[in-house]
Amino acid sequence: MTDGGQVVLGYAVPLPAGHRGQTIGAMPTSSVPRDGLTDGPSVAPDPVRDPDSVRDPDPVRDPDPVRDPDPVRDPDIRAALFPMPEYAQRLASVRERMDRQGLGALLVVDPANIFYLTGYDAWSFYTPQVLFVPLDGPMLLFLRQMDARGAFRTSWLPQEQILGYPEQYVHQPHIHPFDWVAGVLRRRGLIAPAAAASAGVGLEMDAHFFTPKAYRALLRGIPEWTLVDSCELVNWVRAVKSAAEIRYLRLASRVTTVSMRAAIDAIEPGVAQNQVAARIAAAQATGDGEAWGDFPAIVPMLPTGGSADTPHLTWSDRVLREGDAVSVELAGVHRRYHVPLARTVVIGTPSRDLLRLEEAVGAGLQAVLDVTAPGVPVRELSRTWTRALDRYGLEKPSRLGYSIGIGYPPDWGERTISIRAEDETVLAENMTFHLICGMWMTGYGYEVSESIRITATGVEAFTQFPRLLVRT
Repeated sequence: MTDGGQVVLGYAVPLPAGHRGQTIGAMPTSSVPRDGLTDGPSVAPDPVRDPDSVRDPDPVRDPDPVRDPDPVRDPDIRAALFPMPEYAQRLASVRERMDRQGLGALLVVDPANIFYLTGYDAWSFYTPQVLFVPLDGPMLLFLRQMDARGAFRTSWLPQEQILGYPEQYVHQPHIHPFDWVAGVLRRRGLIAPAAAASAGVGLEMDAHFFTPKAYRALLRGIPEWTLVDSCELVNWVRAVKSAAEIRYLRLASRVTTVSMRAAIDAIEPGVAQNQVAARIAAAQATGDGEAWGDFPAIVPMLPTGGSADTPHLTWSDRVLREGDAVSVELAGVHRRYHVPLARTVVIGTPSRDLLRLEEAVGAGLQAVLDVTAPGVPVRELSRTWTRALDRYGLEKPSRLGYSIGIGYPPDWGERTISIRAEDETVLAENMTFHLICGMWMTGYGYEVSESIRITATGVEAFTQFPRLLVRT
């Protein structure tokens, strides 16, 4: 195609002047009206008198055009994190699963999945946002208008595929942003094609930021659709990492290393927990050279002393003292890729109970790593761990680990594979996991963890900390 356009995956799209020229499945700009709607007047309904009639009130328009989005001339536009063929493959893999599940479209609300497919990255997920993925044709990213205006700074999506709902929809009792989304999809003629699918339209029903009110708005706005749980469709596509993703995880591991060192150096008698947390947070943001630190999906967790029998406590102004054992769990993050790590730091002489856990956990973790390889069922890792603990008269009722990669608050797990006896998943090369060998007893606890990659022949640990009690 000429005149500044580009043909990608069978769709031609004119590119804005200076744009990166990266499109996947984009429709021709000429087929999309400037405001994203069909011609003709519209009347804003009264949400007080008739809240159920609200679909798409004025003003309904797309964000303003991009001003010269050229990363060379504008340092505040991020270059794409991955080659465009990789984004194309991700979308193709998602659509292949959609087709197998009989879905005519997919509504993606998990910010990690939106990032995976589009590169969009911002702290905007506290208000409703959704990526519409049809079985064929361009994806559409719906955001709050103030966020949509700048989404091109992180996402590869062309501006005409990023739509901002008006501010009047934010935190209102009787209307919801998805009312507006439903109206845009209807006026663009995208309802009927998706409704024709055998199983319906997939929805991330277990995503953290998808609310009952959002679901009600979709039911009301698009009654033709049969909404079904997508069962973490995109999350499962994410399970096997690309070579580029592994590079980001290795960079994140360097942030993990400096953050854990900062935690260990900060733990001493007379220091308050919040001061330890501050040292960790500074290291997490600073990182290690080009491996700079991104914000973590979960804050540092510091169960201390008797409270170490509970895993997910954070911090207070509680002052550390001689004999305390502190379970430190944190993550290093680089470009949203997380490498978690846990170690237990003891001030002074450890108790016999802690020494017993140190020995049992060390033996169990090593036994698990020894059997980890492609083709091994996940349940075998769990059973190996259980057998190792049994030799010490111990048990761990909770799962041993879970898949990791991209993370946004409030979780760095992928919500797919769990290392437990009933999981039927078979390990494959370049799956990545956090093995969390936490033993939470009564009045004390002990944590050691490793983030790992499944290699062609075995396993790679992302960090190299000794798997022992850390004594200060």
